[in-house]
Amino acid sequence: VQLVESGGGLVQPGGSLRLSCAASGSIFSIDVMGWFRQAPGKERELVATITGSSGTNYAGSVKGRFTISRDNTKKTVYLQLSSLKPDDTAVYYCYARILTRTTVGWLEVWGQGTLVTVSS
Repeated sequence: VQLVESGGGLVQPGGSLRLSCAASGSIFSIDVMGWFRQAPGKERELVATITGSSGTNYAGSVKGRFTISRDNTKKTVYLQLSSLKPDDTAVYYCYARILTRTTVGWLEVWGQGTLVTVSS
C-alpha cells in the first residue's frame, strides 16, 4: 500500500496549485485522508483532513484559501491551494488511514512528500 503525491512546484505569491495523492495497493477501505506540511526548520503540521463522508477540517492558517476534496472511486485526495503566501512554502505530505485486504487493523500511511515553493 502506498500514497503517491503530485502537483508541487514553484508558484508566485497570490498564485494557485493543486496537489493530488493517489492510494494504491491491496486496499479494502480508506478512512480519513489528509495533508500535512513541514517547512524548513519547523515541525510537521496539519493542513487539512477529510473523512470518508467528506467532513473536512482545516488549520486556521489555511482556512478560506485551501480546499481539500476526495474521489473515493479513484482513492485520491486533492488539495487546492489558492492565494498562496511565502509562508506556505513547505514539503506537503499526504496521509491516509487504510484498511488493507492482507493485514489486520488500520494502517497509517504517508506519502513521500511534494515540495511547494511560493516565491517571486
